[in-house]
Amino acid sequence: QVQLVESGGGSVQAGGSLRLSCALSGFDFSANYMAWFRLAPGKEREGVAAAYYLRDETYYADSVKGRFTISRDDAKNTVYLQMNNLKREDSAMYYCAADNRGGAWYDERWYTYWGRGTQVTVSS
Repeated sequence: QVQLVESGGGSVQAGGSLRLSCALSGFDFSANYMAWFRLAPGKEREGVAAAYYLRDETYYADSVKGRFTISRDDAKNTVYLQMNNLKREDSAMYYCAADNRGGAWYDERWYTYWGRGTQVTVSS
């Protein structure tokens, strides 16, 4: 059984940092995409970052480039999203996703497995 469990969300002031974690079980992400998405009220779910470890490639939404970093710890079977210089517009529920079935990294329709999310709130 595949499980993705996010943690690390919280409330932070603008300019601050948070590190989100996604603990995986029952799934080998070494040859597939792992991604982070976010959903803010009134908006569609947005691809934030992804990593395709088979080719050692990472991808970021333009809105977070230079501020967010996706990484992994194989020993802990965990994927991270380091978020620096947070802005109010980064406030959202953040979701971890796995197993892209061949589509664009930022398209949620292509991912099979999802976590339940962790809330990030950035205040000014």
